[in-house]
Amino acid sequence: MRKFSVVTEFILLGIPHTEGLETMLLVLFLSFYIFTLMGNLLILLAIVSSTRLHMPMYFFLCKLSIFDIFFPSVSSPKMLCYLSGNSRAISYAGCASQLFFYHFLGCTECFLYMVMAYDRFVAICHPPRYTVIMSHRTCVILAMGTSFFGCIQATFLTTLTFQLPYCGPNEVDYYFCDIPVMLKLACADTSALEMVGFISVGLMPLSCFLLTLTSYSCIICSILQIHSAEGRRRAFSTCSAHLTAILLSFMPVVLIYLQPTPNPWLNATVQILNNLVTPMLNPLIYSLRNKEVKYSLRKVLQPVAFLPGRPQFDGKKSSEKMVMGKKGTVGRKGGAKEGKAECSFKSSAGQTHSHHSTPSSNAIYHAKTLSQAESESPLFYVLNQT
Repeated sequence: MRKFSVVTEFILLGIPHTEGLETMLLVLFLSFYIFTLMGNLLILLAIVSSTRLHMPMYFFLCKLSIFDIFFPSVSSPKMLCYLSGNSRAISYAGCASQLFFYHFLGCTECFLYMVMAYDRFVAICHPPRYTVIMSHRTCVILAMGTSFFGCIQATFLTTLTFQLPYCGPNEVDYYFCDIPVMLKLACADTSALEMVGFISVGLMPLSCFLLTLTSYSCIICSILQIHSAEGRRRAFSTCSAHLTAILLSFMPVVLIYLQPTPNPWLNATVQILNNLVTPMLNPLIYSLRNKEVKYSLRKVLQPVAFLPGRPQFDGKKSSEKMVMGKKGTVGRKGGAKEGKAECSFKSSAGQTHSHHSTPSSNAIYHAKTLSQAESESPLFYVLNQT
């Protein structure tokens, strides 16, 4: 406990082997940090301000953006502070808080990636039951569950680390307080705690990653059943981008906490990638590839930046184009021209037309019904990402 510790503050030595590069690192990391904050704030603003984006997929993206704002803010401000020439000292309570919030936010994001993968699995593999399975109540429970289990994990790790007595050296050979470097400063045997930390910190993200990979394996199997080559291409493009973001988030954690012989310089490089670069790329990978989000961003920024307006993204029209094909025909069996298709669509919308019930008109009617169902299905939003 704290009463056994005589150390009242720690000295952060910074990134190993970077002496004399403080100015360059300050400019580089400050740029990363600013772009991370701006990108995630814009995505958060776009999702909150647009009622069209109030659905489970964007609800979890909104929470991811919030955590991507706070996660780099745990270690970056102090790192930028001492890179600019200020004190490298951090108090005992500040060091404990830094370790707690780093693992709380990091563990919560690991669980959140797993929940987002499950959301896409339900949307693509079980679209008729999507609104029933992913109800508002379920989404709130899943979102709160990720934070709850992340808090338990962080509390457990922080308690294990700071119950040790720190009575000797106080120089932390790193740029923030993390478990491996703090255990080196403890005045007690830490072999048992190192094993517990290895199991808790290393295997937990690995388990989440394997479960996430299982969800995407089922998603890929469903994508392979899509008849349209263009639909398969778009879906694979989206899934590959999401898997890239997941790899960028999980692999640094596995490399840092599961390697047998730690390398301080490699650990610092990988952890900076995880702390600054990945939160900066997440808005680009997850949200800016989506037409709905890009439209909402343009709508938000247009009064400020005087951006030219663009026509509203119409899901049903895009779906009709996918069904109609390049030459204006509905499939290969329908043989109906674009003019007839428009007539049939107007008739289904409620206008009075007198036409005979021919195979072509039946095909057009079923194509329209399929078009409406696709535009209302969560799978439609996945296939319409660029």
